[in-house]
Amino acid sequence: MSSASQRIPVTLLSGDGIGPEIIAATRRVIDALDAPFAWDEQPAGLGALESHGDLLPSCTLDSIRRNGLALKGPLTTPVGSGFRSINVRMREEFQLYANLRPARTIIDGGRYEDIDLVLVRENLEGFYVGYEHYIPVGGDPKAVAESAGINTREGCRRIAEWTFDYAVRHGRRKVTIVHKANILKLLTGLFLETAREVGERYKDQLIIEDRIVDNCAMQLVLNPWQFDVLLTTNLFGDILSDQIAGLIGGLGMAPGGNIGKDAAIFEAVHGSAPDIAGKGIANPSALLLAAAMMLEHVDRHDSAERLRIALRATLVEDGVRTGDLGGSATTEQFADALIQRL
Repeated sequence: MSSASQRIPVTLLSGDGIGPEIIAATRRVIDALDAPFAWDEQPAGLGALESHGDLLPSCTLDSIRRNGLALKGPLTTPVGSGFRSINVRMREEFQLYANLRPARTIIDGGRYEDIDLVLVRENLEGFYVGYEHYIPVGGDPKAVAESAGINTREGCRRIAEWTFDYAVRHGRRKVTIVHKANILKLLTGLFLETAREVGERYKDQLIIEDRIVDNCAMQLVLNPWQFDVLLTTNLFGDILSDQIAGLIGGLGMAPGGNIGKDAAIFEAVHGSAPDIAGKGIANPSALLLAAAMMLEHVDRHDSAERLRIALRATLVEDGVRTGDLGGSATTEQFADALIQRL
């Protein structure tokens, strides 16, 4: 076991719905892996709103700022005015400009085999800046809704450099820049132009191409194997990342990372699933894969690979699966089987 002085502090957010169940299972597995993490549990989500009067209390923000690393379960933003998306708020608070969404086949036999894609989404700009308002006309206060998307050259350059560096470090072969510059000529034209300029420095190491987003979406269904790393803007990345998750069985197998200069937050990107909360049947695989990404982020690549190999063996060789994957194991039983594999 790693000594206390070698421990890496991680802010742990259990979240809402099935969050506490999959966080508990993941924590057990990571501890069994002898990973070097010291867990710093903090409130967030609906429980925090009730206990602290804020979906993201100051103690939680201070913890993430101090640790620079967090693992989170799904968080629910209440529907209605006055509540901004918790996830968007966290990304802005810590300037987590890169959203990393890998999609890799673990369970064979689906509609698609041997999927190994990585999507990198710009996380702070585009239409997600939230600059929108109504324009009243006559007696209708909501006659016109107007929204502004904003891309900066600095933001485009930053995410392009991050993506190309990631691709080279991880031995990827190609980067596809995804845009809508044929219609949004300035907004996504700037993104395409800047990414191409950055790509000139990597043209001897990577194949670099670009695709219009609608064509890319179609090609992902027809022939996803032609792609490797996808680089795109905030809104398009939000959509395409869920699409590529569908190629590997859905969001239950899809981890994500939000990464900036001073902090990184890893997560299961699926929702809080309140309909099955407390039943002990939730699938922790996405969060476990997010934990593997976190291990890689702190240069514990061997531990990350051990975790992925054991997860695949548990699902495929042992056939231990939760109900969403056609099995009958509970969350705890799945964690037990995975720990036995480790």
